[in-house]
Amino acid sequence: MAGRTLLVALAHPDDETFGVGGVMARAVEEGHRVVIVCATRGEVGEIADPRLATPETLGAVREGELRAAAGALGVTDVRFLDHRDSGMAGTPENADPRALVNAEPDRVVRELVAIVRDVRPDVVATFEPGGIYGHPDHVTISRRATAAVEQASDAGRWPEAGAPHRVARLYYVAMPKSALRRFKDAARATGVGWGLAEAMDPDQGVDDDAIDAAVDVTPWIERKKAAVAAHATQLGTIDRMPEEFRQKMYEREWFVLARGDRDGELLAGL
Repeated sequence: MAGRTLLVALAHPDDETFGVGGVMARAVEEGHRVVIVCATRGEVGEIADPRLATPETLGAVREGELRAAAGALGVTDVRFLDHRDSGMAGTPENADPRALVNAEPDRVVRELVAIVRDVRPDVVATFEPGGIYGHPDHVTISRRATAAVEQASDAGRWPEAGAPHRVARLYYVAMPKSALRRFKDAARATGVGWGLAEAMDPDQGVDDDAIDAAVDVTPWIERKKAAVAAHATQLGTIDRMPEEFRQKMYEREWFVLARGDRDGELLAGL
């Protein structure tokens, strides 16, 4: 069914590619509109190669990487909320007053409501409540985007943010516990340290039977790989992982239906 709109609201540049890149590429190919909203520019992420960025320039570099990755997926509408990366839990960056986790919740929700009312999406996708592996920004954007979906349809809430709009379906980007375990075991077996794999706690994942959509994105995997490559500052050791491992990582994307009803189509309507 052509003419639908998917809004993806996540926390950092590269979240979109790993979590929902294949679905976005498919949606674009099938004639749907896709919009990416990124809450931060990933200012305190890793720098895989010091020639690519410095701590002072990383945010600007990662914005460019996200735009390039979106282009590889066919997405042309990319928006930022202009909050700062909060860093991993327990790091000094958590205390930065500019960090997403420290932003007034209503401010962030209003920003997202304004975008929802402008874009008027049929489907919104954001992180599941646990943020895949508990990253503070992942958890925060999940809460704020969920609230924005609920409040966007309320004419009495944020009237200055645009005409009310009801989102038909809200999906959470997720990983089942079984997949987290496979990825963690595979990363360890290679002997190459992969920070994200070590950060992942399989018990933080979503129960396998709670997954509503396990989407095979193999037909769009080359586009997804090109988008991953665009995030050069973040590749680190993942780029040295075996091809078979990366193929398994990229070929499937998982979602939990948080609001609305399924209609039998890809992501229940797209």
